[in-house]
Amino acid sequence: MKFIVPFIFALALAGCESDLASKKDQMTALTAIENGALLVDVRSAKEVSTGSFDNAINIPHTDIVAGLEKLGVDKNQTIVVYCRTGNRSEQAKAALEAAGYPVVINGGGYSDLRAVESAMQPTQ
Repeated sequence: MKFIVPFIFALALAGCESDLASKKDQMTALTAIENGALLVDVRSAKEVSTGSFDNAINIPHTDIVAGLEKLGVDKNQTIVVYCRTGNRSEQAKAALEAAGYPVVINGGGYSDLRAVESAMQPTQ
């Protein structure tokens, strides 16, 4: 029993650290967007129809490299990708980096990114 409590505590701390890291990544993503980064929603069209950022373009994660090449996006352009949970956006980020796009930020999940955006807004 005395080993279970520290184990549970360690798991809780690991989850908090992960959550803090993702919030920091999302704040970095939002700052990059404010500074002119290209915002790409890599979810399906059906998912995008439920809500998306106004300035985002939609390219499913499986088509991300071809989609950006078709649009003629400069490989040195800062790109922020997001999806529903952050998994597909991480896949898109990896594909873009492998294709020579050096500045790609995983914004994580749409809802989480919206929540961080909302928390960053000045209160009145």
